[in-house]
Amino acid sequence: MVDQRWNPVCERPCGLAFPEHVDPTGENGPTRVQARSARWEWLAPGWYVRADRPDCAEQRILDASCRLRNGDAVTAWAALRWRGAAFFDGLAPGGHDDLPVPLLARGSLCSLPAITLSKAQLAPSEWQYVAGLPVTTVQRALFDEVVRRNELWASVEAVCMAAAARLISARLFSTHLLHRSAWTGVPLARKAAGLARDDLRSPPEVRLHLTWELVAELTRALANRPVFDLDGNLIGVPDLFDPVSGTVGEYDGEHHRDIEQHRSDVSREDRFRDHGLEYFTAVRGDSRSTVAARMHRTRARAKFLPPESRAWTLDPPSWYVMPESLDAYFERTGMEERLTHR
Repeated sequence: MVDQRWNPVCERPCGLAFPEHVDPTGENGPTRVQARSARWEWLAPGWYVRADRPDCAEQRILDASCRLRNGDAVTAWAALRWRGAAFFDGLAPGGHDDLPVPLLARGSLCSLPAITLSKAQLAPSEWQYVAGLPVTTVQRALFDEVVRRNELWASVEAVCMAAAARLISARLFSTHLLHRSAWTGVPLARKAAGLARDDLRSPPEVRLHLTWELVAELTRALANRPVFDLDGNLIGVPDLFDPVSGTVGEYDGEHHRDIEQHRSDVSREDRFRDHGLEYFTAVRGDSRSTVAARMHRTRARAKFLPPESRAWTLDPPSWYVMPESLDAYFERTGMEERLTHR
């Protein structure tokens, strides 16, 4: 079972409440008397929502959406979250403050702390209704999120987490950017797409690999690639693996403090070491330079064994089914054509 804390895909919660107009009959919205009660909350002129609605990112997106007019759309992190990308949780760095909901609106709307407004061009082919809400297409939402973040590492994280949610691949996002050469933010988006990859499943994994490549300046490592012993038994699936040197890297978050999880971690490390692999761990709070130095020290201890001398292999046994690549999945399901032509 996938630990839901690190599952890159999420479902919209039950019980979400769409904003409603006042309805004299009370059938499709509150009556005027009901709207003035504590059971309803005013959102915007003519719009109300149930006061007992869920407290979550998806509900905040719905609350903001009542300000949209025909041809407007929710975009950036909010559109990606609405499509099921879990790590676009609507929280600012640090995880405490809510981000405003980003809207693309052609008309004149009043700015509020809970929303950000943009009048950037929005083609008719760049938005669609998803579960009753007008949202930008995946590629447009991701581009707007990269522009919003305006920082390379955070932008790479956005591309990787959209890919982890199986909404788009790094390659398809790069293809999309070929048609946006004149747009503000394209150079940053292209750099982010070039560094992004489809096989990372959490933001800490993204930062781990970027530290390996950009700070430690080491050749790109494998991510979440299963490693087997010569008898076909699974040794483990490390966050980071350098097969040339035989170096394994893992990120240990707060949940690794749990005694059972810690016991599992120690056992896994022993298995890697028993098969001649060196092992390092990055933990929350480590600086990039600290982790990079640890990477270099670990790699310096590694054995750099030739294939014929290794006690491990990357070749899966017959019983192990390797996951389908994201681009192969998009091509098989026809999603690539839809993503390319929007």
